[in-house]
Amino acid sequence: MKNKKGKYLLLLGILLVVIDQVVKVLVKTHMTLGESIPVLGNWFQLLFVENKGMAFGMSFGGEVGKYILTVFRMVLFGALCWWISALLKREKPVPAGVLVGLTLITAGAFGNIIDCLCYGLVFSQSTVDTVAAFGGHYAPFMQGRVVDMFYFPLWRWPDWVPLVGGDIFFEPVFNFADSCVTVGAIYLILFHWKFFAKE
Repeated sequence: MKNKKGKYLLLLGILLVVIDQVVKVLVKTHMTLGESIPVLGNWFQLLFVENKGMAFGMSFGGEVGKYILTVFRMVLFGALCWWISALLKREKPVPAGVLVGLTLITAGAFGNIIDCLCYGLVFSQSTVDTVAAFGGHYAPFMQGRVVDMFYFPLWRWPDWVPLVGGDIFFEPVFNFADSCVTVGAIYLILFHWKFFAKE
């Protein structure tokens, strides 16, 4: 039973990473940087941006920060794989939801690691005028930029609202991998916090 669970989790993780990478490659090789395609009016758009740092367009410490962040992601990915493996080996069954939530986070982390490690080595530069192609080399190893594309500018705050007046309610552009991490984390917090409290 434990082997079956492990296989299902591995298949789920692979499926999520494949979906993430297919979407990113399609966006990177078919859209120019900054290009926007409306999906549901202005409420949901595919907007191609490249993220030099963390999730949701945040940055961290320039080139050195990028190396640190990539190494951190790799360590986190390794730790999550080890943790899931350890949970699968327990005598007392671990709730399937815990394992699925951790797999979502792990797959999301790995999806963005691929961008950082490889994209600079295999793609040409994306610009506002040109679409990237395979076979280029726009950045060294571990300095690739993460491809983001999902944009939900649901509404703009009225000007009279303090601090946020005139701002878009949800401005970050994100990708499928970010979604996996976020959904996995929120799911675990909402429905499995008792398990982690015991841990």
